[in-house]
Amino acid sequence: MTRAMGAAMRRIHVGNALSAFGLGFTVPYLYVYVAQVRGLGAMTAGLVLAVFAVAALVVLPFAGRAIVRRGPLPVLLAALVTAAVGALSLGLASSAAAVLVSASLLGAGQAVMQPALATMIVDCSSAETRSRAFAMQFFLQNLGLGVGGLIGGHLVDTTSAASFTLLFAIEAAMFLLLVVVMTTVRMPHAPRIGDAPVAAGRGSWQQLLGNRAMVQLCVLGFVLFFACYGQFESGLSAYGVEAAGISTSALGTALAANTLMIVVAQFAVLRFVERRRRSRVIAVVGLIWAVAWAVAGYAGLGHGSQEMATAAFVSTYALFGLGEAMLSPTIAPLVADLAPEGMAGQYNSAFALVKQLALAVGPAVGGPLGASLHAPYIVAFLVFSLGITVLAVRLGRQLTDVQDQPWVAKSRVVARGGAPVSADV
Repeated sequence: MTRAMGAAMRRIHVGNALSAFGLGFTVPYLYVYVAQVRGLGAMTAGLVLAVFAVAALVVLPFAGRAIVRRGPLPVLLAALVTAAVGALSLGLASSAAAVLVSASLLGAGQAVMQPALATMIVDCSSAETRSRAFAMQFFLQNLGLGVGGLIGGHLVDTTSAASFTLLFAIEAAMFLLLVVVMTTVRMPHAPRIGDAPVAAGRGSWQQLLGNRAMVQLCVLGFVLFFACYGQFESGLSAYGVEAAGISTSALGTALAANTLMIVVAQFAVLRFVERRRRSRVIAVVGLIWAVAWAVAGYAGLGHGSQEMATAAFVSTYALFGLGEAMLSPTIAPLVADLAPEGMAGQYNSAFALVKQLALAVGPAVGGPLGASLHAPYIVAFLVFSLGITVLAVRLGRQLTDVQDQPWVAKSRVVARGGAPVSADV
């Protein structure tokens, strides 16, 4: 990594931390704010949460093409300004229409930030350093969300709309501060791995869909997000309360255990996964999550003591965190390394779209199952987790050696006696 790439990467990581910190202020309290503080009811609050997903699904197909044509930095700046306007107007909105419009702006800006920042990380890293860069991004995002949620919880007062206005104003300020930080970034051009195909033209969904490995990765990604992130605050929490008798405080402890596992284990796990095949790492994550679902089954169906059920439920979230820590340096770099030269923005946006679809479908399917059909819920998602392992093994057969083992490119250069500055040898 050159000095210019390192300087740009540091600013990008600061940006990831700031955006996560701002989101942490408001996301945990959005439902309460709309339904109770503004007095707009549970239905409007549910619509607001749905608007976030819909806005993302609308803008992401266009975001990839914009990143390819304009570059990730201008697209990121536009997304940040849009999100800042949405956050500030949401804090001031008092009618249902104003809340929904504001939420759509915030959701759209928030959705576009993800592929734009991911593409900037790709452009500021090499194949050898990319896994560590994405691991750092995931670490800072979780740390920022946790710290933001903790501070926001002390500032918020459900009897005062002004306290929520302050929270949303702080969130908007974080986005605008990030605009200032990002305008100082000078984007270098990073070398790409040699096995990525050359794009025949500008950003094209048809070209992407013709990449069999990328299509398989998108299917795998959908199952990953559907079976994990799509269940955290819906099906799994409903199952914990209804089947395992978990208290709300214990549920909070479980969520904290998930974040703590990621923060503590991220870089220890990174050393483990860096020299292993990406497809096999993902396959192992599927097995870990299958164990997590089995532990959750014991918590709700094992007829043990309440203390044992609570401990098992907290352990479930911790095991999910371990799997997430293994995925962060694996999935995002693989998306980048499958993309042809200049197409990283399109591929990152496509994968973000798959993630949003999974996060929209996951709660809708898992919520009712987790709340009422306890045993089928556990069995179904245990099978989904094992399916992750099967899909990962199949994906590995579509990947080249360099895509599945990025350190191979560097090893080949060294073996030939050259300086390991590029994989394109």
